[in-house]
Amino acid sequence: MRIASLLLALCIALALASGARAGDSAPGAREFGIARLKYGGGGDWYEDRTSLVNLLRALRERGGIPVTGDREAVVEPGSAALFQYPFVFACGHGNMKFTPTEVANLRRYLTTGGFLWVDDDFGIDPSLRREMKRVFPDAALVELPFSHPAFHGPYDFPAGLPKIHEHDGGPARAFGIVHGGRLVVFYSHDCDLGDGLEDEEVHHDPPEKREAALRMAFNIVHYALTH
Repeated sequence: MRIASLLLALCIALALASGARAGDSAPGAREFGIARLKYGGGGDWYEDRTSLVNLLRALRERGGIPVTGDREAVVEPGSAALFQYPFVFACGHGNMKFTPTEVANLRRYLTTGGFLWVDDDFGIDPSLRREMKRVFPDAALVELPFSHPAFHGPYDFPAGLPKIHEHDGGPARAFGIVHGGRLVVFYSHDCDLGDGLEDEEVHHDPPEKREAALRMAFNIVHYALTH
């Protein structure tokens, strides 16, 4: 059983347990964790500094998902620790670059059950596309239609990704890489969900923007755990 399926089964069992409260952990349950990808190349992989804290809190409080700790882990693409996390997040404005060893390890992670969400902080697009082509030379980043299930559960986004920040002023677009019939990479472009997830005082986004970002991020995690 792949990593995400195992965690999903545990989360469902917890949520259905009689009297269970959001944030409780069943004895012996395996908790869900998110890791941040610390990539090389000079890009600011560490941005969106409060985003995953807020997402993890929402997963615990809204979804009743047992999460491990209050913060995300940090993993490098070539490390064995990568395989401890079913869901990995990457962001940044600048260059992303993998070594050959990291390319092979990241491909192994993604083809054996892992899931990568990359959020464009405005500027990462050229290097991300180049590096993803190295990881999956036989699969392209394809635009996801508005009918994709990631946009329709638990929260409904009939027009696809919500637009949080303007950047170039283009529409928010979602791309993905499919391997073996499974979406393994979700790329949110010209959207900036990560900024919308930040604490209010970071970007001073209005409550409706922050809520939209949180709901869409919740959907992405939910999709990764159920497909």
